[in-house]
This record gives sequence, C-alpha cells and structure tokens, in this order.
Amino acid sequence: MMKITCATMMLTSTSLLVRPKMLYKTACSYSFLLSLLSLTLLKPQSNSYLNLDDISAPLLLLSFWLLPLTILASQSVMTKEPVGRQRTFLVTLLVLQSAISLTFMADNLTLMYIMFESTLAPTLFIITRWGQQAERLTAGTYFMLYTLMTSMPLLLAVLFMNNHLFTSTPFSTTMQPTNTWTQLLLWVFCLLAFLTKMPLYGLHLWLPKAHVEAPIAGSMVLAAILLKLGGYGMIRMMQIMPTTKTDAFLPFLVLALWGAILANLTCLQQTDLKSLIAYSSISHMGLVIASITLQTPWGLSGAMSLMIAHGFTSSALFCLANTTYERTNTRILVLTRGFHNILPMATAWWLLTNLMNIATPPTLNFTGELLIASSLFNWCPTTMIMLGLSLLITASYSLHMFLSTQMGSPLLNLPTQPTHSREHLLMVLHMTPLIMISMKPELVL
Repeated sequence: MMKITCATMMLTSTSLLVRPKMLYKTACSYSFLLSLLSLTLLKPQSNSYLNLDDISAPLLLLSFWLLPLTILASQSVMTKEPVGRQRTFLVTLLVLQSAISLTFMADNLTLMYIMFESTLAPTLFIITRWGQQAERLTAGTYFMLYTLMTSMPLLLAVLFMNNHLFTSTPFSTTMQPTNTWTQLLLWVFCLLAFLTKMPLYGLHLWLPKAHVEAPIAGSMVLAAILLKLGGYGMIRMMQIMPTTKTDAFLPFLVLALWGAILANLTCLQQTDLKSLIAYSSISHMGLVIASITLQTPWGLSGAMSLMIAHGFTSSALFCLANTTYERTNTRILVLTRGFHNILPMATAWWLLTNLMNIATPPTLNFTGELLIASSLFNWCPTTMIMLGLSLLITASYSLHMFLSTQMGSPLLNLPTQPTHSREHLLMVLHMTPLIMISMKPELVL
C-alpha cells in the first residue's frame, strides 16, 4: 500500500521536471503502471498503520484504475494549453488522487475526516480553473457551500467520539450506547456530510452545476470516485456508531428512493447531455443510500456492487459525451443527433454503455440492483413500487439519450474527425474491467 501511495506522490515531482514533449507520455505510462500494480489490492492485507479491507480495497483499485484514464481523456484539450498549465493540471489530479487514496486507507475516523476534507481543494481548483464557461465560479461556490456546511457537524461528532474514547476513533471499535437523543444527533451529524457527498436528493444542487462546468477529468473523478467517498463514509459509520433500528433512518430511506424517482424524471427533460448524466448519477446513488441505511449484508453487498459498476459506467458516459462535444462544440441533445451516420463505431460504444447503465443482465450493475431490490423487498414490499418506477424511468431516459445523440439526420454541417484510437482505448479500458468483474462479482461483494 505504501509503495503505491509513495509512487503516486513521486509522479507529482516527475510531472514538474520531465521535458514538455514527454509530459503526457510519461504521465500516462507511469499512471498505467500504477494501476497495474494496484491489482494486487484484490487481496487486501492490512497493517498497523493503514487500513485496507474488503470495503476499501475495491474502491481504492477503482480510483487508481481511473487515474490514467482521466489523463488520457484530457489530452486532446490540455495539449493546447501552455506547458505550465499542463503541469499544474497533472499535479492537481495527482494531489487529488493521493488524498483519495489516503481516505480509503485511513485506519481511524479522524484521519479519514482530514483526508476526506482535503479532497475539496483540488476538486474546486479543477472545476474553477479548467471549467469551460464563466458559470464555473458559481458551480465552485455551490460545491464549497454545500460541502463545508455539512462537514462542520461531522467535525463536531468526530471530536465528541474522540473525547468519549480518549483516542482517535478506530474503525474496529463500536461506541457504547449513549443517551437516545445524543445517539440520534450523532447519527445525523455523521451521515449528513456523506449524504451531501453522495448526494441525497435535496442536497444535490451542487452536483449538476459542478458536472456541467467541470472539464472531462473533473467530471470523471466526481462521478466515479468522489461520490463513492460518501458511500464509503456511511459504511464506516455503521461500524463505529451504536446499533440503531432501521426505523430511525426512515426519512433518509424514503427521501433516497423518492429522490431517485425525481432525479430520473428530471433526466427526461434535460437538454444538456452532461447534466442528464449527472442527474442519472443522483438516481443511482439514491439506491445506494437506501441499501446502506438498511444495515443488512445483502444491502451492503448491493451498494458496493452498484458503486463500483456506476464508477465505470458514468465515467464512460462522460467520455462519450466529451467525444461528441469535441466534434460539435455543443452538448445540446437536439444539435448532437445523427452520429450513427458519421461515427458508427462510437454508436456501438454508446449502445454498450447505455445497456450497462440500465443494468442489463448479467452485468455488475444488474447484480447490484438485484441485491438492493431483494434487501428492500425483504424490509418492506411497498418499496417495490418506487424501485420499479425508478428502474422503468432509467430505461426510458437511457433510450432517450441514445436515440437523441445517435439517430436521425445531423443538424450541424461541420467537418467531423473520425474516432481516434485514444478514444477507443478509453472505452476499452472502461468496459473490459466492468465485464470481467461482472463474471466474478465476489471480488467486490
């Protein structure tokens, strides 16, 4: 674990010192080697300093695997920037990756909180510095306000638990039951920051704005990894906090399921392609929140499966949206139609990714949603109505997205470049791991 973390930090200095002509070649090659080295994390081994188990190892592996893909996806745009900005961009990505890695490897709550909050600065820097429109400053303001306002209660809860145990709260310890109201406030304070990060519907307004304004690397990291920090934090809280009946989480659970339906309905009326994909992330994370709050083994397994599957799928969708944007300079669905006639191979990637997004069997997405549906039905059969509506609308907007971008006659009379080998490689590196994990889902369950 320390070898991979130190190697990631050393890539920061390498990006600052390497010759400009070799900058992207070196960064991509080095980060690909790191992602291959991280495959050893499939057999997690914990030590006395850092924590790595069956919960954090798959998410950590996902973050390392997507690091070279973010660099590769940004290459077309960033090579037009001055060399100093290119180096700053790579260093920011690597600092963010290091903070995410240490968050997943933290062995106590205090260290996890520090690393969790340290991801805010590089993410804000990526959104506000390399965003595509002037509204990126508004998106950054929303991002910081929502995150910081909900992180203060979490800090108070962490300090309270450290004072209660007279040490930094380890994940191997379960707090003894306290006063009922104190226990309820602790749960709310601890979960609020992670629910905002997921995000829960109602606390979600920062996410579509951040996705729309962020560059492709920012969108990939936000959707694939940073949203998963919220789910990871919730799972860790279940280990530390006193056991509580599921009825105590009923407001969050109902809001998560109902919010998933509302987010799906919002997808149907979106005209911006990136905004549509962002709202689809909100709906999928609503199912993850509902399954985690059930506190059942099947629910946690389904949440882990869906988080990993969504990480690959949403990142692939953003890459495809960026491929379209680079050729049309617009994300409006009406103006990006007819690509089946121009880029037929890209249409195949769009179809495969949308099939993954609607959880077609036997993909990992289907495994996760099946486990979540089983656990929710076992808790309350009525939830099948909300879950069924959510899955039906998901299929509807996925079909709408595919038909709007690929079918019909092109409306833009612009010279269009063919799909590059780099873009095909990006999609292969997204889809291949997801298909392989679908064949052996025990790796993430």
